[in-house]
Amino acid sequence: MAMTLRLTDDEQLALQAQAKSDGISMQEAARQAIREYVVRRSHETAVSDAADRIMNAHAEALRRLGE
Repeated sequence: MAMTLRLTDDEQLALQAQAKSDGISMQEAARQAIREYVVRRSHETAVSDAADRIMNAHAEALRRLGE
């Protein structure tokens, strides 16, 4: 799927410099960044969901500890 990504001048310069440093195209650098973002966010969501389940399962004990 094609997509247009609009960057500020500063963002474009930073992406261009980093991609050049890494020996990859700006497109590949952007795609890598998106993949890393998606993985990081899905992990954050999983951790948050697990914490919610633990807090719900132990709500009474946590309430008593807070007294």
